[in-house]
Amino acid sequence: MVEVLHTPYPSELRLRAPVPLTQHPAAVYLDSLSPGSVSTMRQSLDAIASMLTNGECDAMTLDWSKLRHQHTMAVRAALKRKLAPATASKMLCALRRVLSEALRLDLIDPLDYAKAVDLPSIKPSGNLRGRALSADEISALMSVCQNSDAIGLRDLALIGILRGGGVRRAEVVKLELRDFKPETGALEIRLGKGGKDRTVYLPDGAISLVLDWLEVRGSEPGPLLCPIRKGGKIEYRHMNPDAVLKIVRRRAQQAGVESFSPHDFRRTFCSDLLDAGVDIVTVQKLAGHASPVTTAKYDRRGEEVKRRAVKKLGF
Repeated sequence: MVEVLHTPYPSELRLRAPVPLTQHPAAVYLDSLSPGSVSTMRQSLDAIASMLTNGECDAMTLDWSKLRHQHTMAVRAALKRKLAPATASKMLCALRRVLSEALRLDLIDPLDYAKAVDLPSIKPSGNLRGRALSADEISALMSVCQNSDAIGLRDLALIGILRGGGVRRAEVVKLELRDFKPETGALEIRLGKGGKDRTVYLPDGAISLVLDWLEVRGSEPGPLLCPIRKGGKIEYRHMNPDAVLKIVRRRAQQAGVESFSPHDFRRTFCSDLLDAGVDIVTVQKLAGHASPVTTAKYDRRGEEVKRRAVKKLGF
């Protein structure tokens, strides 16, 4: 949990009266985001507002135009202490963007704005986040799902898509039945991160897992992956990203696999493709990264790949 900053006069940062959404810097900023990013960034702004006001305000009741350098530096210090560098940097980015909207709306003095956003960046630690899963770990995960009930088949299809397509959990829950093309294994990712569409292709093994699930799910239009009640009744509505996290954690525990996140399937996807000799630009496009530099950060092949590379040198 993000700490409270105990600012001297938190009530002074509260909006005195509601303002139109078109004049509210946080609302304007959130409206500029892709649908998949709004919830995450709203939570970030809510957390910052709560920190600054001892829990009195959220993103919509804080008067962002009253923030000054001392406020933003206190937020930065607290985020740096409590959160991973990438998460803290993302939240600071949201803070800067809201203040930028306040400037555009003529709600904050340009000099006060310049001082408030003049924050040192939070540098990532030397250790890479996350890990790649081994083939044995993936086999163990699949083994604990292999039964004939609907939940097992759904979870196998989920693992197949996460591992075989490198899809983000926020993307996998938005997939519709029409987005899957069994003839080619294509999955149409609509409005992924950054609001971008892309096509990924599942390997044959993952296609089979999805087809097995569809035998149970049926051809009812709607979400490709669905919640299932205890009695096995399928609900034709979208799952949420947190449900994917819970499924992965439960299956990891059942399989005796060291804890990992759904995003580690993306790291495994990228690492395995690079290890197979696929060029980094193609991996970048499949993963939906904006730059090959981001893709390179997903490489978890370790020292062995470097050792094998040197073996190819003539001497």
